[in-house]
Amino acid sequence: MYALVDGNNFYVSCERVFRPSLVGMPVVVLSNNDGCAIARSNEAKALGIKMGAPWFQIKHLEDEAGLVALSANFALYGDLSDRMMSIAAGLGHRQEIYSIDESFVDLTGIRGDLTERSRKVRERILQWIGIPTCIGLGPTKTLAKLANHVAKTAERKPGVYPDHFAQICHLGRLNKSELDEVLAATAVGEVWGVGRRISEQLGEGGIRTALDLTRIDLATVKRRFSVVLERTVRELQGTPCLDLENEPPAKQQIACTRSFGHPVLQLADLQEAITEFACRAAEKLRRQDGHTAQVLVFIRTSPFRAKEPQYSKSAVFPLLSPTSDSREITEAALAVLDAIYQPGFSYAKAGVMLLDLQPAERHQFTLDLALGSGKHGDFRCEGVEVQAVDRTRLMTELDHVNGRYGRGTMLLASAGLRGVDRAWTMKQERMTQHYTTCWTDLGLVRA
Repeated sequence: MYALVDGNNFYVSCERVFRPSLVGMPVVVLSNNDGCAIARSNEAKALGIKMGAPWFQIKHLEDEAGLVALSANFALYGDLSDRMMSIAAGLGHRQEIYSIDESFVDLTGIRGDLTERSRKVRERILQWIGIPTCIGLGPTKTLAKLANHVAKTAERKPGVYPDHFAQICHLGRLNKSELDEVLAATAVGEVWGVGRRISEQLGEGGIRTALDLTRIDLATVKRRFSVVLERTVRELQGTPCLDLENEPPAKQQIACTRSFGHPVLQLADLQEAITEFACRAAEKLRRQDGHTAQVLVFIRTSPFRAKEPQYSKSAVFPLLSPTSDSREITEAALAVLDAIYQPGFSYAKAGVMLLDLQPAERHQFTLDLALGSGKHGDFRCEGVEVQAVDRTRLMTELDHVNGRYGRGTMLLASAGLRGVDRAWTMKQERMTQHYTTCWTDLGLVRA
């Protein structure tokens, strides 16, 4: 038996924790550079605001309907997510954190009323953290995900599902006819693992509900679609095919990209941005204990400014030896930037991608045919194997300092001075305080 614990309208709920005046009001959280809506309160959804709606198209609702728009405060959301997940973990034996607001919990073998147990955990999260949640329970991960969808829909749209499914839905307690009713009321596109394109293809074949999907021939699914969809069908039928992942799989690529808050013209500004992106990507790489063998950098102008000259370019720098050293990765990224930069353009976005990733314990030795020119780092060559200078301890301390005192406390010189206005930083004019992650933003209680 599995449970899926999901924070309702998570980003908006995080903002409401410290601003209860927002409860009951239409609220949206905007993406980087305040571009589009990435989270909506139920009241905002009732206004017809779609996920991903551009801000300039819904801005008029500020005056017309009292819409409140906030810049994304990811530091706050991440911290509250950690707190919520620590409480949700007490629901069962094992936990898989699926996303910032969702986690699967293994309930196998736990005695007692699982619905009541889930209700207590939900109340604890609401009381201790302030985040409302819905919990779905089922004998497979796919059915638990579906149960969570039912719980949220029954709470938000009464009449679609029975009212007693609101907030907590336990599909494992239903008999076959009751479960079939729930599946028949669920569109096939709402099933976890069924994307829009596959949903359309299934609809053309008469498969329009989750119940229809459970009755499809498995051999046909495997032949016409994929093994992944076959696994989804088996899970809907009650056969567990997916176990919890104790650790997320290592990423095959790591990217750090950003759109700039203002057009960037100067190479020096791009160098600061690329340095920061490369360092962030390197930190993520070290977190999964990996090395990269290639560094890709791209820069481009905005395609939405059609009247301005357009330019887009990317290139890859192959490293002499795979590494996770921020200095070496940044040096490679800046070398690419120097090669692809063209003056006279208004750059709108840039990014760094780490490619050809491999485990850190795998070591590669290379002969330096350039006799240690130093072009690609500090190498020594005496006609034998050449190794890069090991800065593992330095990188560990760098991550420790930034983790303890905040990102950017210690950085490379080419990233520029901390606290100085940078031309390339994102536009976040509506951001709230970092209530739980910054000492200067702590809330004040007045007697």
